[in-house]
Amino acid sequence: MITIYGSPQSSAGRCYWTLEEAGAPWEQAPFSMRNKDHKSAEFLKLNPNGKVPCIRDGSATLWESTAINFYIAEKWKQDLLGTTALERALVQQWSTWSQVDLQPPLIQVFIQLHFIPEERRNQEVIDTNLEKVKPLLVILDQELNHKRYLAGEEFTLADINVASVASVYKSLGFSLEGLNNLQKWLETCQSRPAWQKVSQLDS
Repeated sequence: MITIYGSPQSSAGRCYWTLEEAGAPWEQAPFSMRNKDHKSAEFLKLNPNGKVPCIRDGSATLWESTAINFYIAEKWKQDLLGTTALERALVQQWSTWSQVDLQPPLIQVFIQLHFIPEERRNQEVIDTNLEKVKPLLVILDQELNHKRYLAGEEFTLADINVASVASVYKSLGFSLEGLNNLQKWLETCQSRPAWQKVSQLDS
C-alpha cells in the first residue's frame, strides 16, 4: 500500500494520477501545508527538503514527483514507461523537459496570481514568465502534430508528467487558441477516467 503525502491540487497531483492509471493501492496521509506539516520533524525524516509529494511504500520512501511516478509505473504498470527503447527515452525526455523547462516559469505566474494579493502582484514577473512559457507551448504543439501522444500512439508517463504541468496554464485562464494539437491532446488526457477521478479528490 502506497501512502502519499500532499494535496491532489499540488505537484502531488501527477502522482495520484499515476497511481490511478497503474491501479496501485494507495492511501492519502493526513497532511496540511497550512499547518506546516511539511516542516514538522516527523515529515522531514521522510523528505528533508520539506516538500510534497512524498510517498512511503513499506520501508521505502521516495520524493520528487517524476521519480515517484517512474517507481509506480515500474512496479505496477510498466507499459506507462514505454514499450521500446525509443519510447522509454522519449518518456524520460519529456518528463525531464516538463520539470526543467516548462514548470519553473509557470510556477512563477501561479504564485503571483494565487498567493500574492492583487495590489502587491508584480506584473513584470507575470509577463516575463509568460513570454518564456509561450514558445515552449509551441514546441509541445508542434511535437503533437503527427502523434496521438508524446511517446507515440500509446499513453505513457510522458503524457501524465507534461499534461499535469501544461494544464496549469489553462487553469490560470490563459487561452490555448491556435495551439490546436496541444488543446486536443490535453482534452484527451483529461478525459481519462484516472484524471477525472483525481480532479474530484478533496485537497
